[in-house]
Amino acid sequence: MTGSAPAPHRLAQRVAEVVAAIPPGRVLSYKDVAELAECRSPRVIGTLMARNPTGAQLPWWRVVTVQGTLADHLQTEARERYREEGTPLLEDDRHLVRVDMARALWTPETPGA
Repeated sequence: MTGSAPAPHRLAQRVAEVVAAIPPGRVLSYKDVAELAECRSPRVIGTLMARNPTGAQLPWWRVVTVQGTLADHLQTEARERYREEGTPLLEDDRHLVRVDMARALWTPETPGA
């Protein structure tokens, strides 16, 4: 097919589907997304999300480290989004945002269960 964009890689599509399904106010870790998307490496998830080959508008702030953090340069925008969505937060002594993983971690329902 001349002139059409190449189809997104299957893994990128699976990652986009998992991330898009995370409800407002809830989060998954990169590790969780990797497991749900059947990927061996949480680092690959971060790379795919940063490059976003699917072109989908993904709620990137809903994917955090297992400690509930994001990179420092994402803190300000993420904090605003977390507060809009009511995501449970913890703040450290440097006022960096950390998601309260015990309260905000999303557990997807198993299809057919």
